[in-house]
Amino acid sequence: MYNEIKLEKGLYNLSGKSFTAALEELDPSSAYCGTPLEKLDAFERQLKRFNIKVSGSECDCVEKFFTSTETAVLFPEFVTRSIRKGFDETILSTICAAKTVVSSGQYLGCVLDDSAAYTTSAQAATLPTATVRESETATVLAKYGRLISASYEAVRRQRLDVFGVMLRSVGVRLAAAVVKKAVEVLAEDADEITTTELTYNDLADLYGSFDCFDMTTVITSPELAAKIAAMDQLSDSSADADGRFILPFGSELIKTSAAGADTIIGIDRDYALEFITSTELVMETDKLIDRQLDQMTASITCGFRKITPDAVKVLVITDGEESEDDEETGGTE
Repeated sequence: MYNEIKLEKGLYNLSGKSFTAALEELDPSSAYCGTPLEKLDAFERQLKRFNIKVSGSECDCVEKFFTSTETAVLFPEFVTRSIRKGFDETILSTICAAKTVVSSGQYLGCVLDDSAAYTTSAQAATLPTATVRESETATVLAKYGRLISASYEAVRRQRLDVFGVMLRSVGVRLAAAVVKKAVEVLAEDADEITTTELTYNDLADLYGSFDCFDMTTVITSPELAAKIAAMDQLSDSSADADGRFILPFGSELIKTSAAGADTIIGIDRDYALEFITSTELVMETDKLIDRQLDQMTASITCGFRKITPDAVKVLVITDGEESEDDEETGGTE
């Protein structure tokens, strides 16, 4: 049972397993079906075991984790979960079609060459070929991380729910840096439509530029998102039950500071982008367990690759002044 498990640092260092996965092996959640504990995972059952409340009106302070050597072992997982929650609240899960976990810092994915026309074929004739081959260019993964400086004395009396919010905000900012790379990969070498002034017709043209795929998602900067939301044609539009703003042609509007100020990216989220990572969110544990909270580090190593180029289109708003100057110069000559 969960109240008989021996908690120790070694649970964090098992190869290929997270702390929670290691706990689940010792205390499977399947054993609690039909009991009051069936909705808790192995980590949450340990919090219950030691009566550590991380939220609510009776929320404990950070120092509650350090009342014994066993409860101290739970603290790094609390920190990791808080940061991961902030990380997962961003748009990554919304814009990625697939997630791949690799064991190295580089990744060679597959490339599909499917340029031949899909037409009828005569009997006994050779069918048009779609070729899958290994990519000639490797995706190099980059490390994103944060070092958090916080002494034990500074945080020991901090409520766990408030401290958790602080950690979640770190996760949000960490994810924002990762999202920036994702947006760069989506926009790179994508088919472009240009306009000098953003109108609803331009959005419709972007939507119409998709052929086999659908424009499920529109990614843009907060400034351009505000202009889109203010368009007369969208006056009857509103957020759905999940708080998503849906454009009249069914695309979800997503705003992010990672997008360029003059760029709107349309994607089919089910086909466009692959999220590649060699690690989940990594947290150093030893110092946290030993109360040496001077430095907490959280990091993730990841990269992105476009899976289906035709599932990405870009609308670029140009200044227009350069072309006007060129026309005037041409007229003078």
